[in-house]
Amino acid sequence: MKLTVKDIKGQATGEIEVGFSLVEDGRGTQAVHNSVVAHLANRRSGTASTKTMGEVAGTGKKPWRQKGTGRARAGSFQSPLWVGGGVVFGPKPRDYSKKLPKTAKMLGLRKALSERLKAGDVMVVEDLKLSAPKTKEFVGVLGALELGALKTLVVCEGGDRNLMLAARNVPGVDITTGRELNTYQVLRYDKLLFTRLGFKQVEERLK
Repeated sequence: MKLTVKDIKGQATGEIEVGFSLVEDGRGTQAVHNSVVAHLANRRSGTASTKTMGEVAGTGKKPWRQKGTGRARAGSFQSPLWVGGGVVFGPKPRDYSKKLPKTAKMLGLRKALSERLKAGDVMVVEDLKLSAPKTKEFVGVLGALELGALKTLVVCEGGDRNLMLAARNVPGVDITTGRELNTYQVLRYDKLLFTRLGFKQVEERLK
């Protein structure tokens, strides 16, 4: 498959050949699912915590005597039945992370990217060098590429401070590098905008 390479004004400057084999048919669908589930699970902090009856601050004194008051029996101020008491079966800190084999991760990424390529949702530009870290200039580039109203993931080679600063305040736009691109990101955005070097980094990972 060949992709048209454009400049930041939206004019075609050449073509590149996709350097990895596309995943055909239904192969890789489960790997995509597993990759997304693992990514979302790994983002969870797992810090939710409640105190049990034994952890709630309080005295060991019995609230009132066992018999003769006309009230129900009570043995602790920390009872889960009382306001301020412990929580029964509440959440405790835990690790939600999931591990996937590297081959499954790469298959999921290659499958997701293959589908986006076949759907025409991938665009490649020669470079995204900006003269200054100006949001207005970056928005102008998106407009020239007809991406202004779409949620867009920009995949570059990294290290461009002007681009990072200019794009961080644009709603619906996120930036990553070809080395860090994951399956979840490939599926989440309306369009994927690669620089030539950013696309080359992804190709090297998927060969």
